[in-house]
Amino acid sequence: MAARFPLPNGATLEIARVIGAAIPFTALTNAKPPVATAAGHTIQNGDVLLVNSGWALISDRAVKASNVADDAFSLAGLDTSDAEKFTAGAGVGSVYPVSDWVQISKVTSFNSAGGEQQYATVGYLEDDDDKQFPTNRNPTTLSIVVEDQPTAPYVQAVEGYDTSKELAVIRMKLRNGDQILYPGYVSITPDPTMERNNVMTRTISVGLSARSLRYLAGA
Repeated sequence: MAARFPLPNGATLEIARVIGAAIPFTALTNAKPPVATAAGHTIQNGDVLLVNSGWALISDRAVKASNVADDAFSLAGLDTSDAEKFTAGAGVGSVYPVSDWVQISKVTSFNSAGGEQQYATVGYLEDDDDKQFPTNRNPTTLSIVVEDQPTAPYVQAVEGYDTSKELAVIRMKLRNGDQILYPGYVSITPDPTMERNNVMTRTISVGLSARSLRYLAGA
């Protein structure tokens, strides 16, 4: 029987240490999921990919590859079937394979801030009340507090991304088998917090470059 309440207990976090070379695709379909044409690619089912596409709505997102064939693969979890939002033929670009995962260990807290819906306010002369219309959302930032571990394998990777300012991918694995992919720009506080009788900690911040993508267990 599945757990009755969704608790984060038992979740693990990982960061990819390697962002591979770009694999160009010459076509991307309007579909759910979209199918990319890439002659002679080496992508396998389940590989995590960073997307660089002419369609801004899916660019910089982290996805899983599925339905892999000799010269094509699908971007699982994405839906580009609306041709009004995704102009046919305009989505060509490339993907970057993500690999060499290392665990971000001894996490004491994981929080997300931002992502709130913004509204345009309109008021007419004859109205007693103003009206609101949804516009954009605020950017989202993850805050991951970890025990100070200067020799832990993930620290070098995180500090490297902090220095290079290159896109990275964080993966959360939930105990029920779900996975969440977070693409973004990673930084870490250079010095640990120090308070008597409390564990020394550092904070990893991830400014998301695009929305996260959740894959249900078995997907």
